[in-house]
Amino acid sequence: MDKQLETFDTQERAVLVGLITGGTTEEQANEYIEELAFLVDTAGGIAVKKYLQRVHMPDSKFFVGSGKMAEINEYIKENNIDFVVFDDELSPSQLRNLEREFNCKILDRTLLILDIFAKRAHTSYAKTQVELAQCQYLLPRLTRMWTHLSKQKGGIGMKGPGEKEIETDRRIIRDKIALLKLKLKEIDKQKNTQRKGREKLVRVALIGYTNVGKSTIMNLISKSEVFAEDKLFATLDTTVRKVVVDNLPFLLSDTVGFIRKLPHDLIESFKSTLDEVTEADILVHVVDISHNNYEEQITTVQETLKEIKANDKPVIMVFNKIDAYTHVAKDDDDLTPVTKENITIQELEKMWIAKLNEPAIFISAKNKTNVDRFKQLIYVKGKDIHAKKYPYNSFLY
Repeated sequence: MDKQLETFDTQERAVLVGLITGGTTEEQANEYIEELAFLVDTAGGIAVKKYLQRVHMPDSKFFVGSGKMAEINEYIKENNIDFVVFDDELSPSQLRNLEREFNCKILDRTLLILDIFAKRAHTSYAKTQVELAQCQYLLPRLTRMWTHLSKQKGGIGMKGPGEKEIETDRRIIRDKIALLKLKLKEIDKQKNTQRKGREKLVRVALIGYTNVGKSTIMNLISKSEVFAEDKLFATLDTTVRKVVVDNLPFLLSDTVGFIRKLPHDLIESFKSTLDEVTEADILVHVVDISHNNYEEQITTVQETLKEIKANDKPVIMVFNKIDAYTHVAKDDDDLTPVTKENITIQELEKMWIAKLNEPAIFISAKNKTNVDRFKQLIYVKGKDIHAKKYPYNSFLY
């Protein structure tokens, strides 16, 4: 499939739409839609307007209410908008209804993430995984507005001239899904063979929310040149490097970043890539301490680990970007409660070390602050695991 989804030309203009529902606060909803704007930027577009609506539940027909629909539609017509992005996954009927009403491209969060993954995939393995997720997303959403994936003529195996074009497309996609799954199985066999050769070394996997600095840490620790930039999902293909700290050799892998509302089909398609996480001996959970909602990002990562059954691993918590952390200093006579806005890095460090049952460290990968202490944490944890694997070599440490 050469082009499963429409992709963005540089600086296409977007309108973003989100809802405040249930237990979601206005602050959280604003954070979600800001992240959606970052996703649009990563995809090559520009968010020019954001809409939030407070409702009990999404409208089954249009996702938002009729009044908000009219307001958005008026803005689209007056400002030459190229596409509208909704901060939740739309049902096939919602997608069709919105396309009809707005008369422009309609995307949801899932489709936007898939578009970014399609652009970021470089290896044959990653491209196959993304293509599978795209096919699984498109299958229930085929309408007359989608570009046909193939022009199929009559012949053996086809239903006949009475078959509708949309049914032909569905048949083509189902066949494509089956082929892609077979292809991934073959690649998985090769990957498993490669992993068997690594079993003798301690394996450490960098995990965390997207754009927290994992690739920068990878480059720092392994002295390699893994691609890193201030974009979501800068790393898509898993990178593995051999690293030696003191006298302990181990394998360090940089994995795809997690994100809230990560499409389920994408998790399924990337299960094999995430095997670097499930088969690791130690997980290094990297957190952007300068982010306003870093605690929610921690929760998202922990929930994803549960979903892939990797939540029982030894974890080292690394709070990165202390160079970008800001707080408002309190006066000595200020009796107001301590909040995220006025707590110092030193106070945060004491709080998290007391709170966690696993090692934690605060670093700046950019400025190389506390990197030696971080390496020592990996060494101590890795030495213990190596000693359990090879007790006859434990005297080396």
